[in-house]
Amino acid sequence: MRPRLARLAYALILAWLALFFAYPLLRTIQGGFQDEGGAFTLAFLIEVFRNPIYLEGLRNSFLLAVATTGLVALIAIPLALIQARYRFPGKGVFGALILVPMILPPFVGALGLRQFWGQAGVLNALLAKVGLSPDPPIDWLGASRFWGVTLALALHLYPILYLNAVAALSGIDPAMEEAGRALGAGRWLRFRRITLPLMMPGVFAGGTIVFIWSFTELGTPIMFDYTRVTAVQVFDSLKEIGDNPFPYVLVAVMLASSVILYALGRFFLGRQTGATLTRGFRGASEKTLRGWRAGAALAFLALVTVLALIPHIGLVLLSLSEDWYKTVLPERWTLIHYRDALGHSFTVPSIANSLRYAGVATLIDLLVGLAAAWILARTSLRGRGFLDALVMTPLAVPGIVLAFGYLAMTQPGEPLAFLDPAKDPTLLLIVAYAIRRLPYVVRSVAAGLEQAGRSLEEAARNLGAGPFRTLRRVTLPLISPHLIAGGVLALSFAMLEVSDSLMLAQRQSDFPITKAIYELYMLLGEGRYLASALGVWSMLFLAVGLALAGRLLGRRLGALFRV
Repeated sequence: MRPRLARLAYALILAWLALFFAYPLLRTIQGGFQDEGGAFTLAFLIEVFRNPIYLEGLRNSFLLAVATTGLVALIAIPLALIQARYRFPGKGVFGALILVPMILPPFVGALGLRQFWGQAGVLNALLAKVGLSPDPPIDWLGASRFWGVTLALALHLYPILYLNAVAALSGIDPAMEEAGRALGAGRWLRFRRITLPLMMPGVFAGGTIVFIWSFTELGTPIMFDYTRVTAVQVFDSLKEIGDNPFPYVLVAVMLASSVILYALGRFFLGRQTGATLTRGFRGASEKTLRGWRAGAALAFLALVTVLALIPHIGLVLLSLSEDWYKTVLPERWTLIHYRDALGHSFTVPSIANSLRYAGVATLIDLLVGLAAAWILARTSLRGRGFLDALVMTPLAVPGIVLAFGYLAMTQPGEPLAFLDPAKDPTLLLIVAYAIRRLPYVVRSVAAGLEQAGRSLEEAARNLGAGPFRTLRRVTLPLISPHLIAGGVLALSFAMLEVSDSLMLAQRQSDFPITKAIYELYMLLGEGRYLASALGVWSMLFLAVGLALAGRLLGRRLGALFRV
């Protein structure tokens, strides 16, 4: 790419992100810290921390994030150690199922989870069969909605930390652990003093994403009717967005918390050096486990797999049932909900809308991501570091924050009021999806460019090929697996985006799939069965996307989920 063309692409990317990323966030902050006369004030922020309801929401959100991240670490770190360091019978079978939770958003998985552990669910039905059912039956998750939401989030998010931990373990120089062994350090001492500190950058990277995700999660608390968290309080106050400054302050607090965590992640990752991690080797060799040790490792994998699959199993069984109430299995089975999910007047437009929104957003991501990755990997343009940080920042900005910013900047009297999502949310949903998933494409394509090297491109230019012909005939074929993988991930996750969809799509004719699932779940009668069937179709779509991306990227898939 010629310097002039690179500068033009750089300027266009900055302008696009400034208008649809920086400006909405700035407008949100502005709305929470300006009085009616436009003067700066901290009065609204002080009042938020004085209001016991808002304070409870912030406290619950923070505790939810801490509990979820802690539970995810307890699951993911042992899994990573077992998968990266040991060999035993049955490992491959369960290893293939580790990433299954990622194909079902916790917002949808809550349907299946509640069916198992709800008051009229499977667990109480099993207890009743053996004569141990309490009277009245316990709503195991509803009785403590906090832990219900925590469990649903942890069972979905642990693969993110797992992927980062495995990548970190594979990059540790085995000579350092061997040196510890030679000096007489035992297994646990070596793990505590050598292995764990060296893998902490990867753990911190995945943990940061998990913490931010759970701190700002909207869909799962709604499904569990856990309303005293900040995200739900913001969602419930959307009707007052034009007159009430407190939603602006709450969103600003969420944004500040996320950005601080993101900055800490970048800081700690920046301290990772070649002295601790090296490239170009396969890492420590796998040790063979036998006897009770192999059985213990297999039992742990089986336990995690069973727990992680409960939401999926519950969702599938619910979608196949005519009536499932206080029984271990549905009493009557049917496939009609799958037919209705693809033919119902409520669901068909939502599928078409999601395909349109996510498809156009993916095309934007491919174009912008390719240009940004090229600037980062192939040019010495001044400001590349700033561009790198900017295109990665959407990982740290929750969907609810960005969606709220779009609502704020399209209020009556605002310069962009003509984009009001109440009239037509198409453009804003496309842009929101594109910005939220842009980091996946940039990282994937940048990895491909680094792997491809420059020698073939330089040879093509020496033979007289221009920059566009070199790109079309040499570079794109070389990086096509990474480009496809990034695009597939962007499309798959955009199709099931929750926060942006719930907040920006306000008319039934504009609902994407996730908003349709939410509205169906709220309906009486067969609503939850139709929502489950639509969720299963969505789960299958995302499964295909992740399988394809995983096949193309292999272990590099984990790098897409790092701050």
